[in-house]
Amino acid sequence: MLAGLRVRRVALGCEDVVTLRGFRVTSVERTLADLSPIVGLAETVVLVDTATHLRLTTVQRLEDAASRAVRRAGIRTFHRAIALAEPAAESQMESRLRMVIVLRGLPKPLVQHTLYDQSGKRLGRPDLYYPQARLGIEYDGEVHEGRLAQDNRRQNALLAAGYRLLRFTAGDVYNDPEKIVAQVRAMLNETRSC
Repeated sequence: MLAGLRVRRVALGCEDVVTLRGFRVTSVERTLADLSPIVGLAETVVLVDTATHLRLTTVQRLEDAASRAVRRAGIRTFHRAIALAEPAAESQMESRLRMVIVLRGLPKPLVQHTLYDQSGKRLGRPDLYYPQARLGIEYDGEVHEGRLAQDNRRQNALLAAGYRLLRFTAGDVYNDPEKIVAQVRAMLNETRSC
């Protein structure tokens, strides 16, 4: 036995096993269900978002797997993750940013929602969006050469059209999630008071 390796034996149903490159492995759905009590809710959502975005599975297949596993440890976490799933999420950090916001009590934002100006011209698609507040939220990963100028032009067009935008980085998500929530909450409350 290798140090740090934990082996667990479990009886698997036929629907839980697939053959991949000649090896019998657990299905995507079973693997996600098994990981959920280990990695927790937020990271399970990240994995579910990724799997559904890449079309490795569907929300319906995940729900079916969850309903078969009623007595399994951690299944409540898996059910909650499925309910929070957003197949439109395009990156794991976008999903983590969304979980920072939602798991701290703020409403679920739309994901990858296209925004237009008054004339109907497409302006862009923020990672997260609150329509009533006209608030877009972006996760900014590493800036690639040439992309910063494009992002700035898009941001300027959104602001000129009356949208508001918040931008966050990995440092914000991992080191200061409460600041993210406070800023989003303040902008949502500002809209409600008008």
